Amino acid sequence: MRRRLVPALALLAVLVALAGCTSPFGGGPDQTELNRNASYDWDTNATTTYNVSRGQFTGVIAVENQSYIELYQRDELGTEEPLQIAALRFRFPNGTVVKPANRSNLGVEHGQSRANVTLPQAGGQVAFTAERPNAKRFATPLFVDSPHSVEVTLPPQARVGVPLLSKVSPGDYTTPLNEETGRMTVRWNEVQRGPILVRYYLARDLLLFGGVGGILTLVGIGGALYYLRQIRVLERRREEIGLDVETETDEFDDDGPPPGMR
Repeated sequence: MRRRLVPALALLAVLVALAGCTSPFGGGPDQTELNRNASYDWDTNATTTYNVSRGQFTGVIAVENQSYIELYQRDELGTEEPLQIAALRFRFPNGTVVKPANRSNLGVEHGQSRANVTLPQAGGQVAFTAERPNAKRFATPLFVDSPHSVEVTLPPQARVGVPLLSKVSPGDYTTPLNEETGRMTVRWNEVQRGPILVRYYLARDLLLFGGVGGILTLVGIGGALYYLRQIRVLERRREEIGLDVETETDEFDDDGPPPGMR
């Protein structure tokens, strides 16, 4: 009896574990995470708005004539995988904001490569929160097909503009700076195709690189002066021991033919 009971308990444990995980054939994230508290800036002037912070980012996307939206990300090898989102919200055109616990037709199902977010209606704004690596880089595909405006607000003190320290793609963008918050926003008025890529630096990095560059410059100048001084010392020593004394030209040093053949 015990031999039969052990496999049954093991199978039950596996089923319980799979109930909280995403299946490769579908499923979704934890409902607690999808309904957790969050606040979003709905009054944005862009179709897609990202707010990037340390370790996570938020997205607010305006949709039209769409009953769902597919969210995904690409790993370092370029393979697509579902974007793991939390704090899912939908805002109706009249300003009402709902979460999955309020509406049965607002939810997420994970496929093998994308997260399919079902929307309550075909027009409005969808918002979510997702984790990101703690790196000075933000990249994401475009989740709206038609050309549209995109804004990426960078973390505090993050900047772009120095070619060796930053990169923004695609081009034709502006970088307004909010003087109150000290945060820079990268804005595209019309993006035709993705992905969006912003590699940034912190303001203190310029001071760091400037200091290192100044130190290296001083070291280089000091080294050059040191070697120049050593060369001068060697020249004086050669003169003192007579190695640099020039001998006058004699009759055997005129580069002409021997006396009998002139």
